[in-house]
Amino acid sequence: AVSGFRREAFYPCYGLAESTLMVTGGMKFEQPVIRAFDAGAIETGTAQGRPVNASGTRLLVGSGRELDGQDVLIVDPQTCEPLAPGRVGEIWVSGPSVARGYWNRPDASRETFGAMLVQPPQPPAGHGVTKWRPNDGPYLRTGDLGFFDDGELFVTGRLKDLIIVRGRNHYPQDIEHAVEAASELVRAGSVAAFAVDVEGRERVVVVAELERGRREGGAIDAAFEAIRGTLAREHEVAVEAIVLIRPNSIPKTSSGKIQRHACRKQFLDGSLEVVEQHVSWLQPAAPAAVRTAVEATPPRLARQRPVGESGRALRPDRELPQDVVETVFDHVRRIAKERAGTLTLDTNIVELGLDSLERMEIVASLEEAFGGRFPEQVLPLIETCREVTEAILDHMPLDGRSTGPAAAGVQIEPDTWQIAEFPEVRALEQNFAMVRDAGLENPYFSVHEGLTDDRTVIGGREMVSWSTYNYLGMSGEPDVASAAKAAIDRFGTSVSASRLVSGEKTIHRDLERAIARLVGTEDAVTFVGGHATNETVIGHVVGPGDLVLHDALAHNSL
Repeated sequence: AVSGFRREAFYPCYGLAESTLMVTGGMKFEQPVIRAFDAGAIETGTAQGRPVNASGTRLLVGSGRELDGQDVLIVDPQTCEPLAPGRVGEIWVSGPSVARGYWNRPDASRETFGAMLVQPPQPPAGHGVTKWRPNDGPYLRTGDLGFFDDGELFVTGRLKDLIIVRGRNHYPQDIEHAVEAASELVRAGSVAAFAVDVEGRERVVVVAELERGRREGGAIDAAFEAIRGTLAREHEVAVEAIVLIRPNSIPKTSSGKIQRHACRKQFLDGSLEVVEQHVSWLQPAAPAAVRTAVEATPPRLARQRPVGESGRALRPDRELPQDVVETVFDHVRRIAKERAGTLTLDTNIVELGLDSLERMEIVASLEEAFGGRFPEQVLPLIETCREVTEAILDHMPLDGRSTGPAAAGVQIEPDTWQIAEFPEVRALEQNFAMVRDAGLENPYFSVHEGLTDDRTVIGGREMVSWSTYNYLGMSGEPDVASAAKAAIDRFGTSVSASRLVSGEKTIHRDLERAIARLVGTEDAVTFVGGHATNETVIGHVVGPGDLVLHDALAHNSL
């Protein structure tokens, strides 16, 4: 690749938590398997190979072959009969790593982990050749669709109802319950939530029956807004299609359960009995000129609480520069696209149906545009376009332009510039006070009197150590100690300089090459500890606009 990433470094595989974890995979240093299939045939359940450049083909990446001990079958999800290679069906898995079931969910466990095959009948003894029969079961029903082609597993989609958006799992029943609660126009027990692929991206769709006799235009518009806002607030789901249909028309089983897959099919083929719908990718974006015409009306998705309650000192009479306002609108529209609709200063960005990542994209793009950063304590307090604009005026450089006398009233709190008032420092002082009040000693700079691994000796007492990074137990291990002593005899007790100048030794390169071979990379760089690694590497591999996610309990060096 142009950037130096070897194709062999990609390792497509298939696995799931219920099988702890890996089910199929390829050889470590082989390139990914990519094959072309007839797109229309896959949709009808058959995988037909085609030349890569042929029209109407779909390129699929293989997920490898069965791993040792794993029994993977493609099964008709309705009849539970095993399917031949080249037929699309549900992926079933059996093996020693498959879990026994879900904790305290016996019904779900039986349904998912207790699947049994329906075997074809065998000819009577002496009346034909006995055919090979796969293991009857039990199998794990993965809920995923796929097929085998020349021993390689190809995953084509999901049979399960789980909605996965931006790597997050959303259960449809949770979304459906929230929709029911969002508006009294929605009939209880008559909502379906699912995802469809549009232009290469998963879009969340909600189909809901209307209560009888509730078809007033204004009420329906309010229902759209309530559903979109509720899902954005409670689930951070950006619902991009809301379809309100006639009573008793949503597909259900004979026992009254929603048939989500049938509903999805009707949505895609246009056979739902639609009363009113809003489908974002079919709606043209509202022109900017409309904004002034509706400015005097109650704002779309306006915030329902007084702004002052959040802690931001909103000044309704504050004059906001129009170019800054337009910049905020432009950046919101760029991310929200059709969902932005007609923006006003009081439009609540949180309730536009944007998920948290999309909102952070707006923040990052505005910070890049104005060349500054929003203070961390300000981000949770800005939700409307007005509040974002005011935060830019208060905290961003504006090329030396004066923001007017209103900005002079902004107070800079001591906890942003006095070290003793920093929240972290105050929390540390509180912890010290608790330690002193409990009659305990300062836990920092304790003197360890010997080898420290999972145990240590302090003041003559052996204690369990929770603060060591001797994770592998190699510190003090006889072979490691012997090798270290031999290295001292040969190289001395100091490298005498940085590696850049004259401090690199042969053992440095030998170690790094061995590590690279172990993990299958071209090269490796070693550091003296985790702190130095984090401080050095992270700043070089990420930059402006990159999203960094880390555990709140990660090392302080982060």
